[in-house]
Amino acid sequence: MTLPNPDQLLPEMASALDRHLNSRAVSEPRFIGIRTGGVWVAQALLERRNKNEALGILDVSFYRDDFTQNGLHPQVRPSELPFEIEGQHLVLVDDVLMSGRTIRAALNELFDYGRPASVSLVCLLDLNARELPIRPDVVGATLSLAPDQRVKLLGPTPLTLEFQTLASAN
Repeated sequence: MTLPNPDQLLPEMASALDRHLNSRAVSEPRFIGIRTGGVWVAQALLERRNKNEALGILDVSFYRDDFTQNGLHPQVRPSELPFEIEGQHLVLVDDVLMSGRTIRAALNELFDYGRPASVSLVCLLDLNARELPIRPDVVGATLSLAPDQRVKLLGPTPLTLEFQTLASAN
């Protein structure tokens, strides 16, 4: 299986996002990227929208439900939200949706800042391996991988996807 090229996915994603926002009568969305890959995807989508919109950055490390299992990641940084969350229509952007736990953590953090009017989820890839009932409103591509495979987004320029194989537990 070959991985899709993000540069080929992003134009259609931008169009699909515009259609989604228009169907919901959202004229001034607030974009939030999940660090790190989601920020890169959000920046690329904002460039394609040709609008000068602020970008919020969310680091959900402390909100992960597996935080005690994984420990503190050495590059945890604070979230940066340059706008109010309360009452806003948010576009939450992540690179790869797998279990749904990162998105759950992001929603928990966002609600600590206020109650948004709505949250639309945009993901470059959906790996179709969810453990939680979370689905993107806009997705670039959906893949099904072997249990020992993962996909990582490299960037920020150019954005590329690479396969990773988990080490066996033997």
